[in-house]
Amino acid sequence: MTEAVITAQPRTYEVKTYGCQMNVHDSERLTGLLEDAGYVAAPSDEQADVVVFNTCAVRENADNRLYGNLGHLAPVKAKKPGMQIAVGGCMAQKDRDTIVKKAPWVDVVFGTHNIGSLPALLDRARSHEAAQVEILESLSVFPSTLPTKRDSAYAAWVSISVGCNNTCTFCIVPALRGKEQDRRPGDILAEVRALVAEGVTEVTLLGQNVNAYGVEFGDRQAFSKLLRACGEIEGLERVRFTSPHPAEFTDDVIVAMAETPNVMPQLHMPLQSGSDAVLKAMRRSYRQKKFLGILDRVRELIPDAAITTDIIVGFPGETEEDFQATLDVVRQARFSQAYTFQYSIRPGTPAATMPDQIAPEVVKDRYQRLAALVEEITWAENQKIVGRTVELMVSEGEGRKDGATHRLSGRGADGRLVHFASDFSQVEADSVRPGDMVAVEITRAAPHFLVADSPVVNVRRTRAGDAWERRNAEPVVPTGVGLGMPSIGVPAPLPPMTSACG
Repeated sequence: MTEAVITAQPRTYEVKTYGCQMNVHDSERLTGLLEDAGYVAAPSDEQADVVVFNTCAVRENADNRLYGNLGHLAPVKAKKPGMQIAVGGCMAQKDRDTIVKKAPWVDVVFGTHNIGSLPALLDRARSHEAAQVEILESLSVFPSTLPTKRDSAYAAWVSISVGCNNTCTFCIVPALRGKEQDRRPGDILAEVRALVAEGVTEVTLLGQNVNAYGVEFGDRQAFSKLLRACGEIEGLERVRFTSPHPAEFTDDVIVAMAETPNVMPQLHMPLQSGSDAVLKAMRRSYRQKKFLGILDRVRELIPDAAITTDIIVGFPGETEEDFQATLDVVRQARFSQAYTFQYSIRPGTPAATMPDQIAPEVVKDRYQRLAALVEEITWAENQKIVGRTVELMVSEGEGRKDGATHRLSGRGADGRLVHFASDFSQVEADSVRPGDMVAVEITRAAPHFLVADSPVVNVRRTRAGDAWERRNAEPVVPTGVGLGMPSIGVPAPLPPMTSACG
């Protein structure tokens, strides 16, 4: 009699990410670690065996959001034997044992410095039938050495450093991610070359403060040298970076941006406030004049540069005069986009205990006035692009349907989002895939995106599109048919994003 062989089904996982682009990249590593350990991604219509929350402590009400989600999963877990819940990231680093006390059904808590421990901690929690909490105070292994499953086949994050040496009074990131640690240039470039060999054509260099890169090993021009070295990598078409700090932004970086063809004409430069008094209270070691001077020099060498920023309104002690100074800088800077935030107390930061906290209704009023000005300016700046022909990298996960018209989407060299008509009748091409390049003429503008209703001027099939096709292993989309993309609002793999702190 032949015995039946029972094969255990692999355990499934889901990673939920909150916060900045550093967390997004960390989640790619968590996903890679889990798959390396034999887990598989849970189908969208099934409850995962393992749910991992990669948390943020910077955003408003981050703890309420986390505990609300954990509460929702408590009865789900009670009905699903063997299900595990893990909490990592900045909130885990900050709250530590508090998470298990508030949500005793959590199985694993791990910090920002030991994401590589997740599979072992899950195994240990399962075998010991007890929660495992492991929070390290510093990195033992640079995260980029860990397995990574990237969200995109054609665009990738590349960490050049972790941690931050600044002491901004509104930010808790340095306390949670530690002092800055820099990767060696050779290691970074080796990773970029390996990504290009896989089909990646766009990379974003990532750090809490990228233009401080090199301080750890004594080269203050290391970042500009890194940009130029990326320019020598064959097959790498687009290089972006985020986020620089105005206090340490030097002219050699501007020159490298201007002289390196594959470094994109896009700069995310966090302002935070246009008031010198508020900047001082924030411990931002630059002032309005320096910030605007950097933008002037960038635009002198890169006239079409799109400059985006972060702004906080309602910081403790901010007066109406201070707020007007911020509006003045916004008018002068002409940002292509500004990510605006209402200040709220973040426990553990110096600003949380400052006097003269601003009344919520005043903060809300200033926020609304700032948002209205930003929208007016970004719309005007976008209207300047109408009539131009721009080359886009086709995005996965961004699409739009207006009535009977289906549009695909892509990002220009300057990072602007463009929705374009999926009509290739004028083009010698049978298909277009995410990662391919299309040239389109901009026909109209909105505050947050551009539209190209004219037929596509040109389609350039790329290695990146090939990589997307291999990953998806699906038939190529015929001419004029959509890519199965969801509606606008779902982010592209590498959209312009706000800095973790900046």
